[in-house]
Amino acid sequence: MKLISVNCGLPRRVTWHGQAVTTSIYKNPVEGRVALRTMNLDGDRQSDLSVHGGIAKAVYCYPIAHYDYWRAQLPGRELPMGIFGENFTTEGLTEDSVFLGDRFSVGSAEVIVTQPRVPCFKLALRFESDDMVKRFFASRLSGFYLAVVREGDVGAGDEIRVISRDPNEVPVSEITRLYAARKYSREDAVVLRRILSTEAVPESWKQYLQDRIEGTSA
Repeated sequence: MKLISVNCGLPRRVTWHGQAVTTSIYKNPVEGRVALRTMNLDGDRQSDLSVHGGIAKAVYCYPIAHYDYWRAQLPGRELPMGIFGENFTTEGLTEDSVFLGDRFSVGSAEVIVTQPRVPCFKLALRFESDDMVKRFFASRLSGFYLAVVREGDVGAGDEIRVISRDPNEVPVSEITRLYAARKYSREDAVVLRRILSTEAVPESWKQYLQDRIEGTSA
């Protein structure tokens, strides 16, 4: 498993549908070593802290394998590293193989998987396409967020190593599937309770899922 590209970006003002919007979704690859702090990478910032950033969303990862899917879906579109707003473009990590609560070392830092991405309208802004948010969510190629357990420095080419796995073993893809589900089966309810037992999952996600457990079992 490998870190292919480290991508950073600062807030900028752009116009979308006639409205001025501040966004940090424009990320560009950076060379050399970059300090990874508790809240973000040096040279990277989030614009709307009510939905972006914070300890549980210090780093957004997107698998490079998904770029092939989007090249087929968006023929003729240039897709440079970081176009999905990710900080880390990664190799060998996918939503099916990465578990909530997984701990990884990368460079001299240590990180933990917290949650999938749920896209907002700024992805549509980045692609200049109103339907991109719906298409992105429908693809279930969500990518995932990391919290920083130990600060350090990272760079393209770094190996990503598994340190430990959460005993609940819930793939990132499962929490995305359950987020989108209209109702839950008994089996889904079991998975939901494993998610609720995963320490790394933010309380906002746990509260949302807890609120849905009652009255949704098939």
